[in-house]
Amino acid sequence: MALTKEAVITALSGTTDLVDRGLVGKVTACDGHVHITLSAAGFDSDAEKQKAKNAAEHAVKSLAQRTGDALLGLLVEFASTQPRTVSLQQAGKDAGKPGASAASASASHNATQQSAAPNLPGVKHVIAVGAGKGGVGKSTVAVNLAVGLALRGHSVGILDGDIYGPSLPTMLGLDSMQTNIIANMLQPFYVHGVKAMTIGKLVDPEKPLIWRGPMAHGAFKQLLEQTEWGGLDYLIVDLPPGTGDVSLTMAQLMKLTGAVVVCTPQVVAQDDAVRAVRMFQQLGIEVLGVVENMSYFVAEDLSPPREYDLFGRGGAEQMAQRLGVPYLGGLPITVALRKNSDDGNPSANYQGSTRLSAALEQLVTNFEGQVALAGMRAGAVRPTLTIS
Repeated sequence: MALTKEAVITALSGTTDLVDRGLVGKVTACDGHVHITLSAAGFDSDAEKQKAKNAAEHAVKSLAQRTGDALLGLLVEFASTQPRTVSLQQAGKDAGKPGASAASASASHNATQQSAAPNLPGVKHVIAVGAGKGGVGKSTVAVNLAVGLALRGHSVGILDGDIYGPSLPTMLGLDSMQTNIIANMLQPFYVHGVKAMTIGKLVDPEKPLIWRGPMAHGAFKQLLEQTEWGGLDYLIVDLPPGTGDVSLTMAQLMKLTGAVVVCTPQVVAQDDAVRAVRMFQQLGIEVLGVVENMSYFVAEDLSPPREYDLFGRGGAEQMAQRLGVPYLGGLPITVALRKNSDDGNPSANYQGSTRLSAALEQLVTNFEGQVALAGMRAGAVRPTLTIS
């Protein structure tokens, strides 16, 4: 593979003055994916930035054409702060140095502040659903929250941001649906009253996505910006577990109304959920509340059904109180929830008078209330008084 970091920098040096001017920051090239960061401070206008971006893209595409390598992805973007510049001499030396990763992390942090993030056109509220660890039911909460909002008449979209382990194809029943692209824009799937997009429908379902950070960054950015969302009241973003690249990318690309953190009652899950709460707060994203998933088990074969606190019910609520963030409610473990998720039929979770449907309805009600309060705090919504 001749499409390497060193080759990219050489190509930029040979056809542009970006390297000589010290405007080239982070450069990565891996498995046909190239990511270049330029310093926004070096340009006086958007027109100059666009010209530089076009020149960088042309240099890389020409390089790939000359070497015969497949260019699978190319992302050229601008950092709001001065990046650590590179030279041809540095290119082969920095990779193994601890300071290189630290500098990259620092640059990423500076570029992901919500204060500088733009609003997503046509979308009133962007909501992140995250968790400190995997397996706590984050996708379950994201999908059912989206469906519940749609059932109340809202226009809702859901983005499967879990690049490494997308769950939406199964949980929304997308397996038999075909991906459509019109005018270079992905058309979202419309199921259960919700517009959905997931990388799980764009790659082989059994192929692992062994991607480094910049590749995950580029994939998430494409899914977000190249999907024809249209007008939405809510866009729910189902994040991967942990506090890594995709969360930072999301905070940089768009302004969020807030985030929901999912946790189970267990102490070991709370430890990681605390980190997720602190991550959102550090990024300037308001935490709208905590959801306790698997709060209790409902034995539906008994008459009347009986509840069992398998994992220590109430742990996530106590954590929320300790952190000073709202508690949105607890969801039970039921056979129906498992079956409907496996069958791709989340709408069925809201049918009938069951403990599950009541818990979901309460969750959506509490969530809408926190969104309204967040809007008031941000000045986007003002209380009204009606006199009759």
